[in-house]
Amino acid sequence: MLRIAALIFGLTMTSIAGALNVFVCEPEWGSLLAELAGDKAEITVATTAFQDPHRLQARPSLIAAVRRADLIVCTGADLEIGWLPLLLRRAGNARIQAGNAGHFLAASFVRRIEIPASIDRSQGDVHPQGNPHVHLNPRNIERIADALTERLRAIDSANSAHYEMRLADFRRRWSDATEKWEERALPLDGMRLASHHRSFSYLAAWLNLDIVATLEPKPGIPASASQLAALLEQLTPNPPAGVIRTPYENEKPSQWLADRLGIAQIELPFTIGGTSRSTDLFTLYDETIRMLEERNH
Repeated sequence: MLRIAALIFGLTMTSIAGALNVFVCEPEWGSLLAELAGDKAEITVATTAFQDPHRLQARPSLIAAVRRADLIVCTGADLEIGWLPLLLRRAGNARIQAGNAGHFLAASFVRRIEIPASIDRSQGDVHPQGNPHVHLNPRNIERIADALTERLRAIDSANSAHYEMRLADFRRRWSDATEKWEERALPLDGMRLASHHRSFSYLAAWLNLDIVATLEPKPGIPASASQLAALLEQLTPNPPAGVIRTPYENEKPSQWLADRLGIAQIELPFTIGGTSRSTDLFTLYDETIRMLEERNH
């Protein structure tokens, strides 16, 4: 389990003699690494649940962590395009450059959704490779866990059996948990929600949630007062159950709309540490479903 200190400082470090040095971009991959590697990995997590993973400053401490890494694990699909390439250049570590075994992008191993037919600047912060927030479907986590275990075995063959054993244990527990989540979430089928950003598209696809509106008129572009007013008029005849957003997104637009519609503003954890109960991947899903259950009526 990742240390709570990571939620404050953005870095998680476990000093283990002879362990792999692993740099992960987002907390969800730090949690998965801890499950699959155990004491064979020293993990540095670059971001917290309260930081926008699209935007991060290339601090000297992060450059140093990338410089000593044997493996980096990030989301990819251009989520970190604004800062990861700079970290990689400044670190000068050949092991973890794109194309080498030490470079692992989780989104490369799953089917991505919302891939745009065309790209231009007028569309906002559109991701050409599709929506990158792939971790909010447990079926994606299964596929990524398999691929990540293969990568761990490739770069640390001496501990191959250890990684295989931990993967088998994780898959068993994850499969059991997924079955229970899906059973719990049956009453959420068709639940109507508005969303600040397209952060929860994979969650919505998995649980068949109905995202009836997105507050951002274009990805990454804040809504103007007139756009929010138009959205209010659109939703007033049949308000959704709530407005969902991540802990790092500006709460004011969601609160404005929720107050006028008389519905809940729901700050879902989104990743590890987004709430005090979301301490690993398992509790992230537990807490997300619990919070949606509370608002479903």
